[in-house]
Amino acid sequence: MAPVPAGAPAGGSAAGPLTAPPLSGDPVRDEQWQLKALDIDAAWKLSTGAGVTVAVIDSGVDGGHADLKGQVLAGLDLVADSGDGRTDPVGHGTTVAALIAGRADDDAGVVGIAPKAKILPVRVLDKENKYDDALIVAKAVRWAVDSGAQVINLSLGGTGSSASLAAALDYAFAKDVVVVACTGNSGSTEPSEVWYPAREPGVIAVAGLERDRDALWSGSISGRQTVVSAPATQLVGARPGPSDYWRVQGTSFAAPMVSATAALIRARWPQMSAADVVNRIITSAQDMGPAGRDESFGYGMVDPVAALTTQVATVRQNPLDTTPSPGVARFGAAPGTGTDTAAGRPAGGNAPGSGTAWRPVATRAAAEDESEGGMWWGAATLFVVSAAAAAFTVRRVGRLG
Repeated sequence: MAPVPAGAPAGGSAAGPLTAPPLSGDPVRDEQWQLKALDIDAAWKLSTGAGVTVAVIDSGVDGGHADLKGQVLAGLDLVADSGDGRTDPVGHGTTVAALIAGRADDDAGVVGIAPKAKILPVRVLDKENKYDDALIVAKAVRWAVDSGAQVINLSLGGTGSSASLAAALDYAFAKDVVVVACTGNSGSTEPSEVWYPAREPGVIAVAGLERDRDALWSGSISGRQTVVSAPATQLVGARPGPSDYWRVQGTSFAAPMVSATAALIRARWPQMSAADVVNRIITSAQDMGPAGRDESFGYGMVDPVAALTTQVATVRQNPLDTTPSPGVARFGAAPGTGTDTAAGRPAGGNAPGSGTAWRPVATRAAAEDESEGGMWWGAATLFVVSAAAAAFTVRRVGRLG
């Protein structure tokens, strides 16, 4: 793809529903096919996510990117000795954050599905895009909950379960927080189990769809824990740098579309419980595949407009939190110290490319579990950057306001 030219300068922002900006006219914006597929223009007439905080537990978020200026709150860096999470040496978290809450005050660059939501970044991935112990993710979840997050996005995971992370997730549920995670990317032709924490009861587990919307992405893991699906291929994402972008694909980037939908709902109905938000998302999803919930698409493709307009009965508890946790019993507080184990091994993970951070690869399906017996957390972040990524590193120099 040819380099994308500079866009228009950024303007100010306003609270409340938007007079929707054009969804085309800029090369980056034109590439965001998910905006039209999910009818985001119509959704914005009802909600833009204003007043909702979404925690992105990831590699950090570049708060200086043109599409994220003013959108990223001071967070926490659990990898470095200091920092507030607003730097991203890898790029994964920046891409996730912009898909959720990229600015919509002009018609250029990446716009998020909930452009008036705020991002709370919590860094758990090192410069090699990996973490060695799931306890760091558990601490991040607990901190995000205590810091006011109403939605938590976890575009990470692995094959082993974690007692401390299960406890932290139950803490989030007890504090009325919606938790979304990706189902994982398959790195081989062998069937793979939905990754943890996506398979924790109560979490919205998100699988990835091909651009044609009628098929599951070939690299997406799916299974009985799959809850909903969202676009995952041929996506354009914000990349660290003043106005940089790249092409990405993976369930890591399907999950934030569901997190953003949760933000839209919570902004429209601020008093709605997390359980009712979850129920509304699954009830309003566009059914795909066999009628009803299935192991490929879950309840179907997330539908932000239907989620904001469908009449849905209230529920007393999270409809997904109905089976015993693979980790621990309900409502435990996240431990402050210790090491998780899976069959005697520490739970950790690494990113695609054997720890090489965001190395562009040609049509690579996903990260593979590289540990013995598949017991280590196979890949902390789940993404694929196409071979075109190198040519798609672009700068919108004109949009720095």
